[in-house]
Amino acid sequence: MILSLIVGVLSARYLGPDNYGLLHYGTAWITFFCAFSNLGINSVIVKDFFDYPEEQGKTLGSAILLRFISSSLSAVIVIGCVFLINGNEPLTIAVVSLQSVGLIFNIFEIINYWFQSQYKSKITSIAMVIAYISSSVYKIVLLSLDKDVRWFAFATSVDHIAMALVLWFAYKKYNGPRLRFSLQKAKTLLQSSYHYILSSTMVAIYTQTDKVMLKEMLDEVEVGYYSVASGVCSMWVFVLAAIIDSMYPTILKLHSVDSDGFKKKNKQLYAIVFYVSCVVSVLFLLFGDFGIKLIYGEAYSPASSTLKIVTWYTAFSYLGVARNAWIVSEGKQKYLKYMYCGAAIINVVLNLIFIPLMGASGAALASLITQIFTSILLPMCFKEMRPNAKLMIDAILLKSVF
Repeated sequence: MILSLIVGVLSARYLGPDNYGLLHYGTAWITFFCAFSNLGINSVIVKDFFDYPEEQGKTLGSAILLRFISSSLSAVIVIGCVFLINGNEPLTIAVVSLQSVGLIFNIFEIINYWFQSQYKSKITSIAMVIAYISSSVYKIVLLSLDKDVRWFAFATSVDHIAMALVLWFAYKKYNGPRLRFSLQKAKTLLQSSYHYILSSTMVAIYTQTDKVMLKEMLDEVEVGYYSVASGVCSMWVFVLAAIIDSMYPTILKLHSVDSDGFKKKNKQLYAIVFYVSCVVSVLFLLFGDFGIKLIYGEAYSPASSTLKIVTWYTAFSYLGVARNAWIVSEGKQKYLKYMYCGAAIINVVLNLIFIPLMGASGAALASLITQIFTSILLPMCFKEMRPNAKLMIDAILLKSVF
């Protein structure tokens, strides 16, 4: 994250809001289609490794071929969509096309899940570090050579290519099973994973559609402002992720042995996430202007008004992340796709309303309202999810938390 921040800031200053926004516009398109290209297999493959250890080579080989087909198709569709929408903008088409190459090489991330099943996540961590360093070195070279935005667009693909090479080398070194394709195994994987595709797609829509709509309704400069504001807000969220991860096992354990303790521990987690986020948001509210000018430069100063809105998104977004422990414990995963579908619709409608009025700040407001709906209001529409919504409200009100 530190490396990404430093190189990201240097790149943003060099490219300017327009080209920086263009890169994130392309990233939004790629993220849309990642949900389809992944086919939901990431969510089920580790369980398949455990359930059928003698078929690991068949499972991995079948998953890689499925992902190759879906990723290649996704890359073609991405380029086709951008060509239809931005046919008179050759630079936009070139940027998105170069970024789409990463979709194909991203198929090798599936090897990461084999290492996880072997309790060798250290290998994938090393691979990720090497990939990030490779991508960062590539960007630094581009900065020193004064290259244009198209070279930076390929940086995402460099990241995935480096990751693929390291994972494949590690897989061979650690004597991974011989890869084989099985039509029956491919069908089994898809039967287990297909319902995750819709959920992932809906999440991609309500988290990325704002960048696409900003570009189409206004321009890439507004995308640049919005991306900088969102990036600043994300600088510290690893703290929330660490808190959630540390309490996750305890919550799962309490579910089967102490119902009252289970509810209280969930409320404590929600309260911590919400109020820590609020404290940080107040700091961004007070010092956001200074911070953006200091880090990104005067050219990005309009992003400060967007930052003051989107910073409050984090509190509700990570309430949703923290909720996963309750959902897994109660077995309510099937309701996620309905809530995410509702969130996607709400987000598109709100963006249509607020972007023409407020630009990047309007997209930020749309994201904030959408996340409030997703975390608290939409769950109230489902009887089985209402207990969790009540736990969140009690936590925000600090009712029976301590």
